[in-house]
Amino acid sequence: MTAIVNISLKKGVLDSQGKAVHHALDSLHFEGVEDVRIGKQIVLELNSNDEKSAREEVKKMCEELLANTVIEDYVIELVK
Repeated sequence: MTAIVNISLKKGVLDSQGKAVHHALDSLHFEGVEDVRIGKQIVLELNSNDEKSAREEVKKMCEELLANTVIEDYVIELVK
């Protein structure tokens, strides 16, 4: 089973990378981009077939190591 974890800064937390990319897009004359937020994606290959226990284990990984839950949100997607 594969776990895909998407991590992004919480709303209200300054995303300096996103602001820099937004500014660069503006300077390259790309129109219609209102905001840019930069995140990260972590792909984990799991040795499990039990979706419930896999989700709980990945959640624990996120809470303890993968995400800084003070300033970041995360979403877990499991793929068989």
